[in-house]
Amino acid sequence: MRILIVGDGKVGHTLAKSLTDEGHDVVIIDRDEDVLQHCEDTLDVLCIRGNGANAKTLIEADVAAADIVISATASDETNMLCCLVAKRLGARYTIARIRDPEYNESLTLLQRELGIDLTINPERATAMEISRLLRFPFASNIEPFAKGHVEMVEFRAQEKDSIIDWPLKQLAAHLPGIPRVLYAAVERDGEVFIPNGDFIIRAGDRVHVTGDMVTITNYFRFLGRDSLRVKKVMLLGGSRISYYLAKMIVPMGIHVSMIEIDPQKAAELSEALPHVDVILGDGTDQELLEQEALTDMDAFVCLCNRDEENLITGLYAARQGVPKVIVKNNRVFYEEILSDLGLDSMVSPKEITCDTILRYVRARVNGGGTAVERLYRLVDGKAEALEFIAREGDPYIGIPLKDLQMRRNVLVAVIVRGNKVIVPFGNNHIEAGDHVVIMASESGISDLNEVIHR
Repeated sequence: MRILIVGDGKVGHTLAKSLTDEGHDVVIIDRDEDVLQHCEDTLDVLCIRGNGANAKTLIEADVAAADIVISATASDETNMLCCLVAKRLGARYTIARIRDPEYNESLTLLQRELGIDLTINPERATAMEISRLLRFPFASNIEPFAKGHVEMVEFRAQEKDSIIDWPLKQLAAHLPGIPRVLYAAVERDGEVFIPNGDFIIRAGDRVHVTGDMVTITNYFRFLGRDSLRVKKVMLLGGSRISYYLAKMIVPMGIHVSMIEIDPQKAAELSEALPHVDVILGDGTDQELLEQEALTDMDAFVCLCNRDEENLITGLYAARQGVPKVIVKNNRVFYEEILSDLGLDSMVSPKEITCDTILRYVRARVNGGGTAVERLYRLVDGKAEALEFIAREGDPYIGIPLKDLQMRRNVLVAVIVRGNKVIVPFGNNHIEAGDHVVIMASESGISDLNEVIHR
């Protein structure tokens, strides 16, 4: 596909790399010559200098031949105008990053009137992910599938866990009564394994399990991981993510304190969030954190604009014994190091945005096939969890999984049929309309028929 990306910032550059890796023809538009030069030096893309909302620039980029135009500049208004002009000039699909909370309530109207096919609010999506982590603080990451019927939960295996040092196929006999979840993936020393029955989980592994919400909850109760309940949360930084997050978790009965260093922003947040304690001060100041009873908090969420401040303050909170620490971090290469230091829960607006767009692109590539409904990338793209909806007439329909051929390092993790969640074994089969979640230790899969066949 021919894809135009307007704005070569963090999101634009990451998207360009992922899309070129998947074989797409990518054009990048940006005003900054130095940024474009770096892009030309590192990626196999065509770069055009100019304003992406300017019709002349879009025509130079041959927008009429573009399958998808993605506008991810720092300005919401520029992104919306770019999509409007691109659509009028012949682009098939348009995607706009729109971040301002003031536009949130009118997004449906904006999409319809401006011809935008997909809008993305990275801050709100990140806040939703954090809210899930606060509901289940024993987890490092939680990803929902099949409209919330299924969850994939990541956690770090500990010495005391009864599941370690046993082959997975022996766990049911070794631990009678353990809820039946599927061990979808295991990360060990930066390598991802799609485990089979002989796989043995070791202490320190990052384990990904899938199942319905009740089973997942009972599973962690069985492991003794459900003791923490988050009732008090401190947010570092009055960012847009903090605003969205506070709006989500205050109705859950969670008491929220928010530290913001800018007086004007603190005053605005205090007025907009009457049920939140907004504290004016430097959240990286240890004395202030002690004064505001950091150690009494159930969770500490670092949402400053600078990743370095988030990481250092998050490490301090973890060392002070705060049970749950969540850090915003867009530098993926830090994750393994920080995990070793005790920071397991990190969220990246950049990665969330890129995953959403990649899912949309793959669905368009696939046309009428079994399009990707949900995409979750693990360990810097070394593995993926993908959700598909099985179609009537596909060759694998109705055939037991044991009689089908499966691509190497691919696992059918969950089948959702109506409201029933099935953790599949060899005798299970897929029916038309099923939501099918697969794990794969490779990227670029866009159709279920690519990995399952007769």
